[in-house]
Amino acid sequence: MYKKILLVGSTSFVNEIKQMLLGFLLEADAAYKYAEIESKLKSKKFDIAVINQDSYIDNISLFWKVLEIIKRSKIPSIIFSVKKNLKFVELSKKYGILDYCFKPCSRRELALRIYAIFNKKIRITCIGGGSGLFNLLLGIKTIPQSLITSVVSTTDDGGSSGRIRASFGVLPPGDIRRNLVALSNAPVIMNELMQYRFDKGGGLNGHSLGNLLLTALTNIKSSMPEAVSALSELLNLNGIVYPVADEEAVLYALIENGKIIKGESNIDSCRGRARNLRIKKIWHNPQVPCDANAYSAIINADFITIGPGDLFTSIITNLIIKDIRKAVVNTKAKKIYICNLMTKPGETSNYNSLNHIEEIIKYLGGDYLDYILLADNSKLPKKELVRYAQKDQYPVDIGNLKKISNITKAKVIVADLSSKIDLIQHDSMKIRDEINDIIERRV
Repeated sequence: MYKKILLVGSTSFVNEIKQMLLGFLLEADAAYKYAEIESKLKSKKFDIAVINQDSYIDNISLFWKVLEIIKRSKIPSIIFSVKKNLKFVELSKKYGILDYCFKPCSRRELALRIYAIFNKKIRITCIGGGSGLFNLLLGIKTIPQSLITSVVSTTDDGGSSGRIRASFGVLPPGDIRRNLVALSNAPVIMNELMQYRFDKGGGLNGHSLGNLLLTALTNIKSSMPEAVSALSELLNLNGIVYPVADEEAVLYALIENGKIIKGESNIDSCRGRARNLRIKKIWHNPQVPCDANAYSAIINADFITIGPGDLFTSIITNLIIKDIRKAVVNTKAKKIYICNLMTKPGETSNYNSLNHIEEIIKYLGGDYLDYILLADNSKLPKKELVRYAQKDQYPVDIGNLKKISNITKAKVIVADLSSKIDLIQHDSMKIRDEINDIIERRV
């Protein structure tokens, strides 16, 4: 059955969107002037309105009048704009706008975002990095009637990503690559190619093919977000991936002995310090603006997940970006923090679940969590715990739940979340089931 779509904007915008939507079951109509929009809304019932803010750049007061009439009509709506003004994202929420998309936008992404509104899908935005986010995405992408958006950390400066970052001056591609693979619907061989890592070949040694592809596409498209969008098309993504920021930043950490460590890889590897010393503070230098679409994905989500992953270098590194923190605080989405299974030497030595939660609340600037998922560590395999202990890694103790309730209003859920394989990590489907239960309860 065809869906009726009202395109609100200039002729060039209308032609652009019509071209992008060719082949979809959509019946498009167009309007630009206020009286014309009003007439169309009275004569025909539309399933969605797609509004181009740029068409009203010289008459912004008319733009807000257009939003007012759209609001009165109660049509689900999405705004497109090339001007990356984050204030407009929040202002548009007052007019009932469900999504705010910044150009350039690929045909695949446009379709995903429009059909999410058509079909009233649950929009889940996941914030993090590393293998924790990868495992989470593998599971929750199977939640029915959902649109998954991943917001990925961009401060990795080690391994292949670090070498590429130093050589080409692009955002580190490693975590982005893993997220693309996690959400991909491409044939298995394509995902294997993305993950393939060269083990010889001089300059190629240690690089993954996916990292090199993202680097090449960044040079072709002139930005990492556009490179990600292009590769998402090739991988037929069942979701959307955004880097958390569009510009390079270096992560710094102040250790409790007063020493400052520069670089995520140095922080992660405990280079130049004792492994049991705690991190007192982390920051970026220079400070970086967030990716505009990442901001919109958080503001317009129904649910936000934070973690699992290395507490400071994969999770909090995102929250110290001013506008990302602001979006998480201001969104009406329910926020779910997924605590780690194991401690990490140099980041969370001797941390229990309360310590993890305290740090999240500290960097958010207050208690904005709605749910906390804690792992029942009695389910962890004893044999593997011995092996991990040799690396100074231990299960994150749940600790005193009453103390947790004293610092957060969040509903704490303790569940078996670990996998049964040799590596101690979250089980993708167990996390998926817990998050799906939260969604279905909506309490």
